Amino acid sequence: MLEILRRLFSTEYMVNDDFRRGDITSTKEAYKTSLEIALPAMIELLSVTLMGMISTAMVGRLGPYAVTAVGLTNQPRMIFTSIFMAMNTGVTAIVSRRKGQGDQASAQSCVRQSLMVGIIIAIVMSILAVVTSEQLMWFAGAKEDTIGASTDYFRIVGMGLAFQTLSLTICAAQRGIGNTRVTMNCNLAANVTNILLSYLLIGGNLGFPRLEVRGAAIATVAGFAVGFVMAFSSLLRKKSYLFISTKDDWTPNKPMLMTILRIGGGAMIEQIALRVGFFAYARIVADLGTNSFAAHQIASQLMNLSFAFAEGLGVASTSLVGQNLGKKRPDLAIMYGKVGQRTAIAIAILLSIACIAGRHLFALLFTDDLSIVAMTAEIIIILAIVLPVQTSHIVMGGSLRGAGDVRYVAMTMLLTVTLIRPIMSAILIYVFDLGLMGAWYALIFDQVIRAWLLFRRFSKGEWINIAV
Repeated sequence: MLEILRRLFSTEYMVNDDFRRGDITSTKEAYKTSLEIALPAMIELLSVTLMGMISTAMVGRLGPYAVTAVGLTNQPRMIFTSIFMAMNTGVTAIVSRRKGQGDQASAQSCVRQSLMVGIIIAIVMSILAVVTSEQLMWFAGAKEDTIGASTDYFRIVGMGLAFQTLSLTICAAQRGIGNTRVTMNCNLAANVTNILLSYLLIGGNLGFPRLEVRGAAIATVAGFAVGFVMAFSSLLRKKSYLFISTKDDWTPNKPMLMTILRIGGGAMIEQIALRVGFFAYARIVADLGTNSFAAHQIASQLMNLSFAFAEGLGVASTSLVGQNLGKKRPDLAIMYGKVGQRTAIAIAILLSIACIAGRHLFALLFTDDLSIVAMTAEIIIILAIVLPVQTSHIVMGGSLRGAGDVRYVAMTMLLTVTLIRPIMSAILIYVFDLGLMGAWYALIFDQVIRAWLLFRRFSKGEWINIAV
């Protein structure tokens, strides 16, 4: 057994001789390097998730309608930010590769160009979000008891879209150079602001007005603003690797913009696939009724918590894969991808055990409706089963993005998230009448296929030759 674990986790066995270009980093040093980048990213993402859970719990005390109303806005919000998420994938890949090549000026140029483009797109997206809010909420599956609250929430958050998206772009660049502490601090400050204001405004505590769902939205926008100020200030420090100033060249740089577009274009396919798939999936679940969607939303909070660990390791893999390819060390890029994956699986197993043991207690944090608690507890068992698979494919996807192989990741998302998950959900719910459980059985199928496709691609190693 010990020998099997050693072969699985030791860096000595992670790279085939055909790919070796020199000495392989020791197991201790490799895991240390990966975790130094991953841990701040994990803390950052955990804080985002935990604060979101706390905010959802506060809203949940208003009743199932409030949890559902806020939950209905999630996928439409992500559709509006998908352009930025795609661009940010390109930003991270380019900055990490230039960092490995020692080309600081090009990395800084990437940040300037992405910010200029981001400002223009953010203004347009904010206007669209505000104008189309009610129509989008009806389309997302809102009912008479949730349409007013969900529209108010979406409209207010849409007004603060620029703060959120520009902050995400800056953080994507910082992740590219492995500076995850900056993004951690930004998100911690943003989420503490969100929670404090949520406490004051949702229930009207300490003399503040009781704004309920609208109060949650205002708190969210305030958090976005605080995060943006901190993120932008990180670029103004002269010792920062990504330092920018008004004296820099802010004219459009066509070669850099085309590079961002080339990589971001592939990522855009992925984002569209994700958003369409998630939207369709959420729409199908919303048809099951307010209580079922509330249970789904509560279980999704726990799934997001598990994502935080995996995405933190995925961030580290993206950065280290890109940097080592820039250094002409594809063998170390392969190694760091596998180090992240092995760590993710180990953490996922521990999380799965915790999920099963505490599933009822977790549900009770959000609602005292015992029927919703029972539904949520059943779903969490399914989530616990799929966690090791889910965390593994997140890290593999991050590694491929770091190499610039975004198109393959995008096509994988198109197949699994956009097609397999909604179609399987519809069949299991409408044909086999499995209700909410059917939606989560479909999620398992999606995750297994996705993990197999991404791991197969990573194992072939063709991605080491992609130019960025």
